[in-house]
Amino acid sequence: MTPRNRLCWLPCLVAVLVCAGPQPAAAADKEAELAGLKERIGRLQRDMQQDLSRRDRLAAALRDAEREVAAARSRLDRATRELALTDGRLETLAGQQAETRRALATQRRALAGALRAAYLAGREEHLKLLLSQRDPARLGRLFTYYGYLGRARAGAIEGIEASLVRLTELEEQLTEERILRAGQQSLRERELLALEEARGQRKQALGAMNARIGSNQAALAGLRREAQALEKLLEALRRETAGGSAPAGQPFARVKGRLPWPVKGRVTANFGQSRGGGLRWNGIAIAADRGTAVSAPYAGKVVYSDWLPGLGLLLIIDHGGGYMTLYGHNEQLYKAVGEAVSAGETIATVGDSGGRGRPELYLEVRRGKVPEDPRRWFRGSPR
Repeated sequence: MTPRNRLCWLPCLVAVLVCAGPQPAAAADKEAELAGLKERIGRLQRDMQQDLSRRDRLAAALRDAEREVAAARSRLDRATRELALTDGRLETLAGQQAETRRALATQRRALAGALRAAYLAGREEHLKLLLSQRDPARLGRLFTYYGYLGRARAGAIEGIEASLVRLTELEEQLTEERILRAGQQSLRERELLALEEARGQRKQALGAMNARIGSNQAALAGLRREAQALEKLLEALRRETAGGSAPAGQPFARVKGRLPWPVKGRVTANFGQSRGGGLRWNGIAIAADRGTAVSAPYAGKVVYSDWLPGLGLLLIIDHGGGYMTLYGHNEQLYKAVGEAVSAGETIATVGDSGGRGRPELYLEVRRGKVPEDPRRWFRGSPR
């Protein structure tokens, strides 16, 4: 290699070494950054919840009741899934049992045929055949035929024995699965009762809050406190996430107008619509059936996953570049702080937490401190 060629290769070699060398350290730094973020936001969430408990006993009671509803729903869903799995195994075992019984019937018919053939052929003893046959070749064929019959009978008997053993095993497995299913069904019924009880407690807590509000002025004061709590939370999250790494893919700003809606449903409140007393909606509300899956419209990182006054079970995704999306009034939250989410991934289910009178999703898009109209970000209509 000439000196000139060596000089040409040197920058490439340096670039390779630079790219390859710090990778383990970069991965460790990223892991430490994520752990620190989770710890700081976790502390922020705990502080907010403790402050709520000290400041507003009735709101804290509603929070606890709605958390219990979410936990009961989660346990019920898990019990339902386990029951469905057991039903699937029972169906498979029942199919195997029916197939084994059919095979056993076929094997028994084959054995009966072999025995019938042996009986018909066995009217002349082998010794008599040996003495009476003059053609050795024919005699050999007869003995070969007898050998086939004997092996066929032995094989049929072995097959029947194996099928009987398999039937016994299947019956034992079916018995075990039926016992397991009975226990799972009982657990599911208990979890269903627990869910109904949790919803009853939520109804009482919500009734107590509504009784305290009493007037429109008190309701507006409550809305202002809730709006202030959200702004305080978002400001704290912006500080905590400033300088963090953006998710892979296009920057969030470039997908404006092309995002899929997180749920389909009827819009019950529009961005900028008056809420009374000078307050306006900073997002939109979409009515949907309870338990409807809420999907992340774009990749990002969860920076909040907890209860907040006015929005109930709230999940916030940081998409990088100062953009965040908010999802409120959920029944269940499937993602925790620090978890990465992909576009289309289920992050929550629609509910009525936060004191709503019907199931709906609250959706908000933030660029820094400024709320933006979600309709400009999502394609078409949520219906």
